[in-house]
Amino acid sequence: MAAKRFYPDSKVEIQGFEARNYDFLMNVISFGLYKKFIESAVNAFKIKAQDKILDLGCGTGRNACLMAKHLNANGAVLGLDISEEMQVQFEENCKHFPQVQYRHQRIDQPFFLDQKYDKAFISFVLHGFPQEIRLKIIANVHENLKPGGHFCILDFSEFSLKEMPVYYRIPFTTIECPYAFDFIGRDWKTILSQAGFDFAEEKFWFKNYVRLLTVRKK
Repeated sequence: MAAKRFYPDSKVEIQGFEARNYDFLMNVISFGLYKKFIESAVNAFKIKAQDKILDLGCGTGRNACLMAKHLNANGAVLGLDISEEMQVQFEENCKHFPQVQYRHQRIDQPFFLDQKYDKAFISFVLHGFPQEIRLKIIANVHENLKPGGHFCILDFSEFSLKEMPVYYRIPFTTIECPYAFDFIGRDWKTILSQAGFDFAEEKFWFKNYVRLLTVRKK
């Protein structure tokens, strides 16, 4: 029996074949570009060797492994996810990185960890939820970051779907869930400021349709 989907309209809660083959499918769909893009994004994260990092919606551990390469023995990555299929892949992929751990944890409900973190990273997860759930996730990040800690959101940027070229708009509207259409129309710097964060910097990819937005806990 498949695990319960908490948000039926979301496409970030993946299961079955898609979950078990996620990295492979992403590489195929992107013609091999996704791997290099993620590496570039993690490098832009500006990780320090001793950083303690939260990876929310950590999936297969691909991002966590890339982050771990920037850390020394004092650094750490804690991946949070609820998918048992992803957990199996995460633990296998990250088994050579003792600084990396997995925790079965829903990120859309309040949680309190045993330490505060220097950085938090969420990659193509936030857009896949209703706005009230996104705000809960952001509040969880704020609670578990150190003052001055950085929250990095790798996701779609803000843009007008109507003005998007048709060769981008068709695959975007075909693949993405309705929540994504809402996500791209919101002013995320203002939303994050209201949630207790200051803007730090941003970096764009893919004709500015994808962004790494970094904010700092006030």
